[in-house]
Amino acid sequence: ETTPYDVAIIGDYNIGGDAWASRILLEEMGLRVVAQWSGDGTLVEMENTPFVKLNLVHCYRSMNYIARHMEEKHQIPWMEYNFFGPTMIEKSLREIASHFDDTIKANAEKVIAKYRPLMDAVIARYKPRLQGKKAMLYVGGLRPRHVIGAYEDLGMDVVGTGYESGHNDDYQRTTHYL
Repeated sequence: ETTPYDVAIIGDYNIGGDAWASRILLEEMGLRVVAQWSGDGTLVEMENTPFVKLNLVHCYRSMNYIARHMEEKHQIPWMEYNFFGPTMIEKSLREIASHFDDTIKANAEKVIAKYRPLMDAVIARYKPRLQGKKAMLYVGGLRPRHVIGAYEDLGMDVVGTGYESGHNDDYQRTTHYL
């Protein structure tokens, strides 16, 4: 059975446990994650995806085609989200919540308030040593674009980034973050 709060996480391979952390935050907001593509998702979860209310795209490169197809065929909206670093987590939680009712919006603020002290403690510990340092990122997948904000939250200046297997639009989608 479906609910008005069903979502799918699309394009999270869960290599570093990202999907588990994403699911925790989304479920604490009151959303129900009924599918995860592909990581440790199941065939049944994939079969449930055409009934969700929102597809949440974690890796744009791997799954934007699927998300667009489901939007056209099943009228399921989708958005890319970023759960790397406090600033982007808060921004993404609010944007996700904006697709739902006031209950979910209020719950998003509660989740942000719950984890803010933990994130502030990490920033307070490391920012004094990292403030003003410069970083160049060269990593795979979505990481170059998504982790820039996390470095900035720590006071660092990201001066450049590169992709192991990026396409032109990856660089276009990254430039405004630098």
